[in-house]
Amino acid sequence: MSKKKYVNVPKHPGIRKNLITGKYLVAKRIKGKQFSETFDSLRKAQHWKNTFDGQKVKRVEATTSTLGEVWEAMKHLHFPGLEKSTQDIWERRWKHLSDLKDYHMEEITSSVINDWIERKKKWFESDEYDSLGRGYAGRCNLNNELNLFTTIFNWYKAEDEFEAESALIPSPIRRRHKKMSFFRDTPKNPEDKKIPVEAAFEFFSYLPELYSDLAMTQYFCAGRIGETAGIQISNIYLDQDKLVIKDSCVWGGPSKMFQYLKPYPKNKEPRTVFLHPWLRKIIERRLALKAPNCDFLFHVKGRPLNYCTIQSNYRQAQTKSGIPYTGTHCLRHGMATLARRVGGMGLDSVIAMTGHKDLKLADHYSKIDSEVQKETSTRIVEHISEVLGLSGNGSESSSEKGKMRSNVVQLRRVK
Repeated sequence: MSKKKYVNVPKHPGIRKNLITGKYLVAKRIKGKQFSETFDSLRKAQHWKNTFDGQKVKRVEATTSTLGEVWEAMKHLHFPGLEKSTQDIWERRWKHLSDLKDYHMEEITSSVINDWIERKKKWFESDEYDSLGRGYAGRCNLNNELNLFTTIFNWYKAEDEFEAESALIPSPIRRRHKKMSFFRDTPKNPEDKKIPVEAAFEFFSYLPELYSDLAMTQYFCAGRIGETAGIQISNIYLDQDKLVIKDSCVWGGPSKMFQYLKPYPKNKEPRTVFLHPWLRKIIERRLALKAPNCDFLFHVKGRPLNYCTIQSNYRQAQTKSGIPYTGTHCLRHGMATLARRVGGMGLDSVIAMTGHKDLKLADHYSKIDSEVQKETSTRIVEHISEVLGLSGNGSESSSEKGKMRSNVVQLRRVK
């Protein structure tokens, strides 16, 4: 006996689902005449059943570009002005949006976005996705993809090439879409990013010397990892007790390899870091290992560090030390929190340490950043020394020799 091709959809009389194609067949009788249509989603089938009045509407030929065509034009015209890392991120996010690439822009309505979200949620909540083993890094929502669609749509509306066809097309993104695209809470608590002093130094002790120096420099500079790995020897001024962060490494590709050195940090403003005794000791140790024809402070045989290698070393140390803090950015968060707590100058201390800028207060902060950064750095070193029982240059104080505080593990090198 042959299997049934259609089944009735519960609670939706007149609508049947094709078990082979997954499409919905709707039948409706009007004035003794039978009408039927097939739809990709139950929502569309319901809408047709509720609104169809028996008048066949001629299909109007779409006059706008497809989403795929707009995306290709955007890559050609807009991508050259973006950072390589931003291009890579957008390309990854497009893989999910590409399901809509054949839709003309006028056809992408809020209902189309609804259906797309439902399909994606079904995939990310499936056993097949779970089998990929994403675990802690599993998908929580579709916010990034919705944001990319909004970026594409806004560019489409503003670009001269599409000015005529886009004039009357409204954005299909609605407030409800963010709520619809939610799968589960993000596993990270904001507090998990703020690594405390004891945990930070426990972490440093499990890193090989090169990566320990890198991590401690990142911590003391409250820097982004790209800025720290990109520090140039020519921007270090030992005679003035300072270094200038004005470059940043750019990594890309699936392996996160070094691509190029960007001649400015994320906010495009160089900032000065005071070389207190601990930081100066690290800098001098790295300078002693300077490679010929290499201006990078941190390098492997004269070559810039790759992010995948940094990430691997950080992960191993975080696992071995047993600390509940992950990633490279927790050091920046941790120092920002510490600066606010002990810096003595409130938000000024944080801004001076991290380089964050508020546009309305940029003038005010730029006049005092250098002084505040020096004062904050000095206070932070004093605080860390007190917590760890160390002297101001990072070595054990005479009064504490042989009796390191019981809650702190002595620094050691693990190769």
